[in-house]
Amino acid sequence: MNVQTPKIRTRAGGRSARRTLRSIRDIAMLPGLANTLPLCEVMDGAQVERIDAASMDILEEIGVVFRDEIALEDWRRAGAKVVGERVHLDRGLVHELIATIPAEFTYHARNPANNVSLGGRHAVFVPMTGAPYLRDLDDVRRNPTLDDLAMFHKLSHMSPALHSTAHHIVEPYDHPISQRHLRITYSSMKHSDKMFMGMTTSPKNAEDVMEMCALLFGEEFIDSHPVTTGNCNGNSPLVWDETMLGAMRAFCRRNQPVLCSPFVLGGANTPASVPATVAQLNAEALSALAYTQVVRRGCPAIYGHYLSTVSMKSGAPMAGTPEISLMNFMIGQMARFYGVPWRTSNTLGGAKTFDAQAGYESATTLSAVMHAGANYIWHSAGWNEAGMHCSVAKFVVDAEQCAMAYRMAEGPKWGDFDTALAAVRDVGPGGHYLGHPHTQENFQTAYFMPELFDNNSIEQWQADGAKEITRRALEQARAMLAEYQEPKLDAARNEALLDYIARREREIPAADALNQEY
Repeated sequence: MNVQTPKIRTRAGGRSARRTLRSIRDIAMLPGLANTLPLCEVMDGAQVERIDAASMDILEEIGVVFRDEIALEDWRRAGAKVVGERVHLDRGLVHELIATIPAEFTYHARNPANNVSLGGRHAVFVPMTGAPYLRDLDDVRRNPTLDDLAMFHKLSHMSPALHSTAHHIVEPYDHPISQRHLRITYSSMKHSDKMFMGMTTSPKNAEDVMEMCALLFGEEFIDSHPVTTGNCNGNSPLVWDETMLGAMRAFCRRNQPVLCSPFVLGGANTPASVPATVAQLNAEALSALAYTQVVRRGCPAIYGHYLSTVSMKSGAPMAGTPEISLMNFMIGQMARFYGVPWRTSNTLGGAKTFDAQAGYESATTLSAVMHAGANYIWHSAGWNEAGMHCSVAKFVVDAEQCAMAYRMAEGPKWGDFDTALAAVRDVGPGGHYLGHPHTQENFQTAYFMPELFDNNSIEQWQADGAKEITRRALEQARAMLAEYQEPKLDAARNEALLDYIARREREIPAADALNQEY
């Protein structure tokens, strides 16, 4: 399916009717991306093996801390050496376990037309999550609400290049923390029929997500079909805690994939060296990937990371730096070496507003992750201020940038090559192609035409109100929300979900906002 708006056939009704047809927004989700771009591989084979060997040395000799009694007992039964909380993993055991992770699998959405493949050359774009603030439809920075979260889920649903609604794109502060995961999951399910992510903020929260998925899709279905994604962050350097491991088990036992994501701040919790950082990150990711297979052999899992470098001037995380791109290239090579899908982060910005800095940082990251061959491309829309806020304006522009990257990654289209060459003979020297039948037939699909970039003359731009990108993007977001039509849940399943939420909210003490048992 092309990124561009489909060609409009001429119908009765004259110019006005044709103009109306052209203005209809195409919100159909693009199929999962099959990335045809050449991969940027910055290591040769010997260097890949050197990283692998260094990571295996870390796992065998230094070990990884698993702060969880269940995981420690699981590792003992699997044959690992356990000393206190530190697990020493033999490289043969790690390679044996990693080999049981599926290289590719299919995500199943509520609408089967929105199913997507992941792994190998197959990739998906997923919006950002976790922002404690938003920049809203008036570009005001403030605390988010459940309605704001629903707004972002609706925008995700209407953005063709976004393949998921994620989960808590923004934190809804008008709902208790202890119960928030229920409403977040329901919002993802209700406002879109694309795939979504599941909360892993505690083991019990992850179990609630699994129960809600079973209500939506059926218990037997989710046992053999991936329908959601969890994210489990490691504590770099070399620690996995009880909360993440318990949530990981909840997902793996139900055959649902998790992102095994070391939380890397290069130079702060890793060595001040790109290759050494990748070696440590690789060891951390492999230890968690291997554990998913201890929990359930053959369950899908994704090599993950959150990757930033740290300013040695301020200690603040940075985005769009050369080393982040290099590490993404290297991590892509390592994931392919092990034959597992991998996740990265996309369109990251450290800017405080949607300004040129945000654009440069995001474009640099987007280009790198496409050429790195990433599969699960997370944080693809809205991320700014180092993830502290999600910007509505940046969200819709990022989504269009993903559509452009999608088009680029499809590669050149050769289907009309001969007929296009015939136009050269027709036009000849000194002519133009604007009125040629081939151009008239193909102009809407031949070249991507961004809606949110202004390419008019300065006179036309001024006549149209001299609108800069933030204003144009916010107007676009308002228009999209005005056109939004909810893809209705099956009535019986919707009722079952609401009943489950009501029961769990009665059981979970709302005032106990920090209780990790819930």
